[in-house]
Amino acid sequence: MAAWTRFVLRHRVAVLVSWGVVLVLGGIAATRISPFLSNTFAIPGTESERARSILERHFGDRPDGTFTVVFQLPRGGRVPLARLQDVLDRASRVVPTGKPTRVQRAGRVVWGDVDSTLNLARAKGYTAALEHAVGLPPGVEHAYVTGAGPIQHALDPIFSHDLTKGESIAVPIALLVLVAVFGLSVSVTMPFVFAACTILGALGVMYGIVHLASAPTYVTNVIELIGLGIAVDYSLLVVYRFREELVVPGPVEDAVVRTMQSAGRAVIFSGATVAIGLLLLVALPVPFLRMMGVAGFLIPIVSILAAATLQPTLLALYGRRGVARRRVLPLRARRSGEGFWPRLAGSIMRRPKTYLALGSAVLLAAAAPVGWLALTPGSSYGVPRTPAPIHGFDVLRRAVGPGADSPTRVVVDTGRAGGARSPAVTAAVRRLVAELRRDPEVAGVLAGSGPRFVDPSARFVQVLSIGRHDYGQPQEQSFVRRVRSRLVPQARFPAGTRVLVGGGPAQGVDFLDLTYRYVPWLIVAVIVLTYALLLRVFRSVLLPLKAVVLNLLSVSASYGMLVVVFRFGLGHDAAGLYRDPQVEGWIPPFLFATLFGLSMDYEVFLVTRMRETWDAGADNARAVAYGLERTGRIITAAAVIMVAAFSGFVTGRIVGLQEFGIGLATAVILDATVIRCILVPSLMAVLGRWNWWLPPRMARLVRVRPSPVEG
Repeated sequence: MAAWTRFVLRHRVAVLVSWGVVLVLGGIAATRISPFLSNTFAIPGTESERARSILERHFGDRPDGTFTVVFQLPRGGRVPLARLQDVLDRASRVVPTGKPTRVQRAGRVVWGDVDSTLNLARAKGYTAALEHAVGLPPGVEHAYVTGAGPIQHALDPIFSHDLTKGESIAVPIALLVLVAVFGLSVSVTMPFVFAACTILGALGVMYGIVHLASAPTYVTNVIELIGLGIAVDYSLLVVYRFREELVVPGPVEDAVVRTMQSAGRAVIFSGATVAIGLLLLVALPVPFLRMMGVAGFLIPIVSILAAATLQPTLLALYGRRGVARRRVLPLRARRSGEGFWPRLAGSIMRRPKTYLALGSAVLLAAAAPVGWLALTPGSSYGVPRTPAPIHGFDVLRRAVGPGADSPTRVVVDTGRAGGARSPAVTAAVRRLVAELRRDPEVAGVLAGSGPRFVDPSARFVQVLSIGRHDYGQPQEQSFVRRVRSRLVPQARFPAGTRVLVGGGPAQGVDFLDLTYRYVPWLIVAVIVLTYALLLRVFRSVLLPLKAVVLNLLSVSASYGMLVVVFRFGLGHDAAGLYRDPQVEGWIPPFLFATLFGLSMDYEVFLVTRMRETWDAGADNARAVAYGLERTGRIITAAAVIMVAAFSGFVTGRIVGLQEFGIGLATAVILDATVIRCILVPSLMAVLGRWNWWLPPRMARLVRVRPSPVEG
């Protein structure tokens, strides 16, 4: 690390110019990335995806590219359906590959679809054109264009506004914390410079990636808010240590080198632990989670690059004058042992088992509600109701049923041209339609012999089932499983006929099934790789194991708090958050991958300081107590900044991001208080010298010096 840091300092001008270019290009990319983003849960190889492929190729109908036009008539209003059909026919021409369906009526609501083969990201771009083409026909009270694309189009500015609002909360809080820690000093600007470079660098790389594969709308919020918390924290920890090193007489460059050998090394290893879990998400065969993993992975990777190059350069550039301060708050404890952190450390060393029991009880109590955790692939209810496409969806939902905008689609493949007209297939389709209409979850069935239901070759048949519940609710998930396991077999299709159940509800079921088939492997892989990395960082057999166990408890506690806040309604009663009995299915695995690394940040910073003291010759009690004394305050400050950044998710108006933010914030709060300040030192006090044990054989394996228990 010393040689690398000196190399960077010799080329500091080139480093600053390079990061300046990153800043400019990333800023340009950040303004252009939104049109390429869309939330889609399609999974290649699943039954629902095979059904979608058939619909797109043979019917010219891609479910996520379908627009639904809703006409709301005034009370007593009479408008001929033929006139509204003509409006739909003419308006559909503005959509590439757009094909109008036959309009239908339910009370005061008339609706029809414009089918297309556009993917979701492209479909949302034609919303405004279709709205303009539909206009407000004579005799119609309101006209709406809804569907997956229009709803996504309406949510994009909400995501952008929520992100701005979140940053307007997080940045001032971060600034206040930095001023409290550093005093009135130019150095408070350094973490923000560091954060700007890393965030825009990650967005710039992401902008290139979205040209190759679709990415969720959430990625900008994830990169900017998590990136803000991580980058400011990393820079804060390094600058804090740099000030300590400046006390030693000598050139500033020597202080920079010593800082990078200690805090800089800890930050780089911390970033690596964050990256491990998020990188493993990329291995999942689930495109949504894979791209979320890519976005999350870019944050620590770019942060590591910045920590290794930009951070030492900034330290040298700011120098002694740049980090000189005038204290605002008397937060620093005296070396004589006065102050909160020395007193806490001394108390824990005297009664470690008591603290260990109390801290464990708090974590277990927070994790207990996890047994009530229920999952949904998504919901149309967890978004603001004011945008026109969402209001149009609500109008249609009240008139027909929540499934009108996202029906279950049963696709029958007879295997040969003309097979759809054979008597055996026709009879089986009639039996299936009858079974569907008898099901209590079905509000309506659309079937027939027209071009919407039979493809031009007459090989394929489509039946649409409109559910009484939203596509992600438990009733609709159960319905999809019932159709596949019972209703289709009861229809008795001829041998050789393949029946596929697709559409939004089936896509959601396949998303959850495949995701959670691989989640156990994700957990095992993250644990193994994290343990291996920490084995090298801590030079200990037991400390990485202790970190893994405590992190699992921390993640479980965050899941438990999701149940308390959203299912039990605590968040709704206290802060007006959504109340939802289900948590979006992408959140637990992504939360696990993110938190398992983030929780290690403070662990690495705390324990490496303890390790330094132990290696310097102190006994276990002194090493543990001194590490807590010297890092407790800065870890608390870093946690406040991280929670402030994550509050940007919670203050938004999208339920999925609220859930994600609550999970992250809860885990960081517990991690920085109960775990790092109570459980870690108390457990290390109980373990004694065994904390530092690393036998020679394992030391050779990870290429570090051995650490015999004899000390």
